[in-house]
Amino acid sequence: MTTTSPAQTRGGARVAVQRFGTFLSGMIMPLIPALIAWGIFTAFFIEKGWTPNADLANIVGPFIHYLLPILIAYLGGHLVYGVRGGVVGAIATFGVIAGSDLLIDKFNAALAISDPQADPLGKVNMFIGAMIMAPLAAWTMKMLDRLWEGKVRAGFEMLVNMFSAGIWGFVMAIVGFYPLAWLINGLMNVLSTAVNWLVETNLLPLTSIIIEPAKVFFLNNALNHGVLTPLGLDQAATSDAGGSILFLLEANPGPGVGLLLAFTFFGIGAARASAPGAAIIQFFGGIHEVYFPYALMKPILIVALIAGGMTGVTTNMLLGGMLRAPAAPGSILAVMAQVANNSYIAVILSVVLSAAVTFIVASIILRASRKRDLAAAELGTDSFSAAVSQTEANKGKQSEALSGLRGSATAPAATTDAAAAASAPAETAIAEREITNVVFACDAGMGSSAMGASVLRNKFKKAGVEGVTVTNKAIANLDPSADLVITQQQLTDRARGVTPDSLHVSVDNFMNSPKYDEVVEMVRRQRGDV
Repeated sequence: MTTTSPAQTRGGARVAVQRFGTFLSGMIMPLIPALIAWGIFTAFFIEKGWTPNADLANIVGPFIHYLLPILIAYLGGHLVYGVRGGVVGAIATFGVIAGSDLLIDKFNAALAISDPQADPLGKVNMFIGAMIMAPLAAWTMKMLDRLWEGKVRAGFEMLVNMFSAGIWGFVMAIVGFYPLAWLINGLMNVLSTAVNWLVETNLLPLTSIIIEPAKVFFLNNALNHGVLTPLGLDQAATSDAGGSILFLLEANPGPGVGLLLAFTFFGIGAARASAPGAAIIQFFGGIHEVYFPYALMKPILIVALIAGGMTGVTTNMLLGGMLRAPAAPGSILAVMAQVANNSYIAVILSVVLSAAVTFIVASIILRASRKRDLAAAELGTDSFSAAVSQTEANKGKQSEALSGLRGSATAPAATTDAAAAASAPAETAIAEREITNVVFACDAGMGSSAMGASVLRNKFKKAGVEGVTVTNKAIANLDPSADLVITQQQLTDRARGVTPDSLHVSVDNFMNSPKYDEVVEMVRRQRGDV
């Protein structure tokens, strides 16, 4: 059970930004397969593609202008109000798309008369419009349904549900068509102008001053998914090169691997021992969060990350490095798969040089403080484990990768978790309902919860327990079918609020929590296997 402390209250603004970023990533991350598909169409079939095909190239435009925003809209609406919210959000967003196209057509028609030599404006792809309009439409639909909840006569529920959603979708589409389309077009113009100004004045590398610290404190999702991804997709769709440098501002794995290599050679104790494995996970697996504890051990190391990030951005600016779609996760493999305009040399150099600069700066910092670090280690100060815990606190949820760092860095991590389990209420001792559906829940429903589910699934298999489904979901998507919900401690209260009738188990360490064995034992006892 988590209690609110003064420290948590002071972190309210940070938590709010994290939750907002998590909400935005919930609209974008499930869309990555569609972005990859669009990237493949672009890579092969546009005029500058690997195998140009004018017929198949016709898919590229409608794909990014209609399909992707509508998918974002459905996901955004679904996050707020399930399938009903997703449908209403998609309807409303189509109004924004059509309204934006009409405004652009009118502008271009007037421009052709006043200045025939001027280049017409291209269409605005409504990613930001979908991210605003769909949640708004879904939320208002939810509020409207509450007005007549329990007041509809028996037999008329389906009629009311269908017509109310259709009518409200129509109303919100009109709202999107007129005022919101105008506002979003203006917002996109302002943001695009700002980015173009940064590029033209060679100031784009300065964005690393914001992005790199934001990553370490898990504040980057709001910036990445709310601004960089929509603008990058718009640039990729309208530029002759078919890509955007914006996709590389945050995804470049170079700074992270450079920091971890510095710890590999010049770190001490647990941090040095765990750094090589963390470097492999970060560089090839794309889980950037594994290097955050190393930066938090010595916050001045963020300077090394900023220097590396700025080096990568500068290299891409000078040599034309860009991606055709977001690289998610931020693995070197995902980055290379999305390289646009055959700018492989530029992108590879940006990764190598950013890693080298981060490595050099971080190595200087580590060497300068080595004596103090060794003295602290002799006194038993475990700054690395504290940094891992701080990183998990910043993230607001447990991470399988971070739990692995703690496990490899200290004496068996299970000891700490076992102590916590011993002092905690024995939630797993008795279950009032048969356990057949176990759900691991976290904010996004991916990553750490998926890996935790895999661990428990293997434990059930080794114990010979069959007929138990183990899945992972976002907390917002939990439903009463979950017999047992497993969450990180900070999230248990939220999960319990969504499914109060389920059995809830809190763990400190998703990698090797002793409570997994308790869960397996409980299920076996229910079935009379012991």
